[in-house]
Amino acid sequence: MTVFFIGAGPGDPDLITVKGARLVERCPVILYAGSLVPKAVIERAKPDAKVFNSADMDLDAITKVYTDAFANGEDVARVQTGDLSIYSSLAEQVRRLDALGIDWQVIPGVSSFQASAAALGQELTLPEKCQTIILSRASGRTPVPDKENLKSLAAHEATLCLFLSATLIRKVVRELSEVYPMSWPVAVVEKASHPEQRIIRGTLADIADKMHDANIRSTAMIIVSKVLGEQDFVDSKLYDPTFSHACRKARVVDGDTVNKEG
Repeated sequence: MTVFFIGAGPGDPDLITVKGARLVERCPVILYAGSLVPKAVIERAKPDAKVFNSADMDLDAITKVYTDAFANGEDVARVQTGDLSIYSSLAEQVRRLDALGIDWQVIPGVSSFQASAAALGQELTLPEKCQTIILSRASGRTPVPDKENLKSLAAHEATLCLFLSATLIRKVVRELSEVYPMSWPVAVVEKASHPEQRIIRGTLADIADKMHDANIRSTAMIIVSKVLGEQDFVDSKLYDPTFSHACRKARVVDGDTVNKEG
C-alpha cells in the first residue's frame, strides 16, 4: 500500500502529468484538495473509488483516511494543487506516515508560478539581466522567518514570485518600495491556467489599486521583476554560433573569435 502525493497543476485539468492522471485512474482511494483541484481531475477516478474532499478536514482526519486505506491494503491518490514542493503541507503529512510505517511517493506537478509565466509569455530569467528566481510570500497570519523579509529578498533584484500574498499587496508594495523605485514592473496573474484567468500589469506605484479595482484577493501570483516586458537584453549563449558546448562546435561568424569553451 502506498500514498501517492500528486501535484495536479495550477488549474487546467490537462496540466496534471500523465503519471499523476494514471494514478488517479487506478487508485481505489482518492483524497483531493477540493477547494482548488478541478473536478475534471477527480472524474478520472474509477466509479467505485472512495473519494474524499480534504477541504474541510484537519490533519487528524486526513491521517485517518490513510490509516483506513492502509488497513485495507488500498493505495491512495492524494491529489493537491500545483507542485508538492511549495506550500503544500507535504512535510507534515509524510511525517505522520513515516511514524505509522506507511509507504509514500511524490509525483511532481506544474506550479502556479510556472503557469503564470506561461500566461504572461515571459521568461523569468534573461541573459545578463536576471539569473535568479525567488519563490516566497509576504508575512501575514502565517509568519515568514525574519531573515526572509521582502526587503532583504528584494536586495538581490532577482525575479520575485509571491504566493499567497494577494490580500497583502499594500504591505508588499510598502516593503519593496524601500528598495525599488515605484516604477519597478509588477504582473499579477489570477487563477493561472483556469478559464477565468486574469492578468494585470503595472508597477509598484499602481498595482495595489489595480488589484483592488479588479477585486483580486486570492488565488493570484504576484511577480515582481525587471525582466517583465524587457526587450533590451543579449541573446543567450545556448544558440550562439560562436559558442562551443558539448553538443555543438563553434564556428566563426563575421570574423568573431571562436569560443572553444563548452
